[in-house]
Amino acid sequence: MSNFLLRSNGVLPVPIFITEPAIGYGLGVALLHFSLPDGADVDQSASPDGNPDGKTARPNITGIAGFATGTHSWGAAALHTHSWDDDRIRYTGIIGKINLQLSYYGVQQQARSYQLDGFAMFHELLFRLGESRWYVGPRYTFFDSHTRFDFGLPTDHGNFTADQRVAKGGLVTSYDSRDNNFYPSSGTYAQFVAEFARGGLGSTSDFEVQSAKAFHWMPLGERWVLGLRVDSGFSQGNIPFFAQPFVVLRGVPAAKYQDRNQLTTEVELRWNVTPDWSVLGFSGVGRAYGNLHSFSDAPVAYGFGAGFRYLLVRKIGLTMGIDIARGPGQNAFYIQIGSPWR
Repeated sequence: MSNFLLRSNGVLPVPIFITEPAIGYGLGVALLHFSLPDGADVDQSASPDGNPDGKTARPNITGIAGFATGTHSWGAAALHTHSWDDDRIRYTGIIGKINLQLSYYGVQQQARSYQLDGFAMFHELLFRLGESRWYVGPRYTFFDSHTRFDFGLPTDHGNFTADQRVAKGGLVTSYDSRDNNFYPSSGTYAQFVAEFARGGLGSTSDFEVQSAKAFHWMPLGERWVLGLRVDSGFSQGNIPFFAQPFVVLRGVPAAKYQDRNQLTTEVELRWNVTPDWSVLGFSGVGRAYGNLHSFSDAPVAYGFGAGFRYLLVRKIGLTMGIDIARGPGQNAFYIQIGSPWR
């Protein structure tokens, strides 16, 4: 598989099994083309046996994807990631169209179904600072949205606008010492983002969003890896309800715990049974607060479970597997490409 993708310009068809509780079960497919940057070693290996000390090169990826679920949610997108000059410059670009059937929970944590559809675009360009592991650069996000509640507006929606454009410009600072971009066994990834939505950028409302997250992986002996995650988001101004920060945990429906701010932490323990197979367990908690609830009164989101991974493309460390999780009042399972921490 590695040689087919990296030496023969192969395309990897990736089946997408939608298992996110927020939008229901569904299917999709992504067609991904991988290539290594100029000068990268095509014979590199992400296996601990084949590359015990080195870092695998960050691959360039071009792809298209689409999905549909049983709740009539669907989406389609095209994406490209690229790096230049020995990974000194990184670019990520995504354009897509979505139509999602979601639920808004509000202050009473009672689900109110709504439809969110629109055109989305994302661009990010990062530059490495000297010979360090730090990157800095601009980000631009655009979403031309239409929102419709199925059975009337929730009582906590004061000034609801169905048609909104969310256009944010921002500055990204990140630190990356991971040994692999898809399924790290050591190193740290941290990111700090400050974004501003303004009319001059194309936004229909003015607001600010800041986020900070950090993931750290550390080997424990020859076969064990401990992963630690902290994630936070903060917002101010006239932010649309669907754009507010929310808790992301396996076992918790996306956007169920959503408010002006959110704090989340998670731990994961992995056992590398063989160079190609690994099993893992995970547990995490989070809270969303700031408008609907104070921090002390906000309901606690939690998720825990177990999973496995198989090293599908050895030379770039691309793994695939399944996680089974338990959250508040429900179970969920996820088809995972690499680590779910992104």
